[in-house]
Amino acid sequence: MTLKQLQVHVKDLKQWQTDEDFVQQINEFKALPALYRHALNELENKIDVIKTEWAIRDGFSPIEHVKCRIKEPKSILQKMQRKGHKFSLENMEQHIHDIAGMRIVCAFVKDIYRLVDHLSSREDMRVLEIKDYIAHPKQNGYQSLHVIVAVPLVLLDGTRWVKAEIQLRTLAMDFWASMEHILYYKFDKQLPAHVAAELKDAARAADELDQKMLRLRREILELSEGDTAGSGA
Repeated sequence: MTLKQLQVHVKDLKQWQTDEDFVQQINEFKALPALYRHALNELENKIDVIKTEWAIRDGFSPIEHVKCRIKEPKSILQKMQRKGHKFSLENMEQHIHDIAGMRIVCAFVKDIYRLVDHLSSREDMRVLEIKDYIAHPKQNGYQSLHVIVAVPLVLLDGTRWVKAEIQLRTLAMDFWASMEHILYYKFDKQLPAHVAAELKDAARAADELDQKMLRLRREILELSEGDTAGSGA
């Protein structure tokens, strides 16, 4: 059973009907978006609670905004093909970790690591893998912190742990990644050398901006603490 059997232009539909195992996997494949959507909703609710609690306790939330998406079936199949895996639900669940995706944008880099530490300590999810492209940016300048988590779903047949990918970025990183994505597809995935070089420069500038804003934040907090101590005296 290969990816070719799943492509939209399959001509011999009779083969689908006579192969019961194949039909069953197709039906399960069609049901997956709903399963991953439920897992993403669970994860989104957990992040919303964290955001609310931090706002109440600290007076502000380090989480600026959250975006979610479910990968299209066509994209899932293409990714499996690129990775060299034959189609099966087992292969898909084992090797494709970003079917459910969440992007969390924070104000500062420090808040990203703070949030990841918190997620790692929770009992209602499992952190399976962390890829730190902030400490180690990609060749093109891309920065983000990717976390693969598993979220429990209580189903009729029992509890099932569903994987999701969380990408954490600062506002500056998110702006850079959005612009890079637009340019990448505008030039049909082949960026001219001078555009790629300028993008790397822009990535460095975004990183410098993040560091500068973090220093300003630290300075403001120190001044605030000093004023509080002075008034208390």
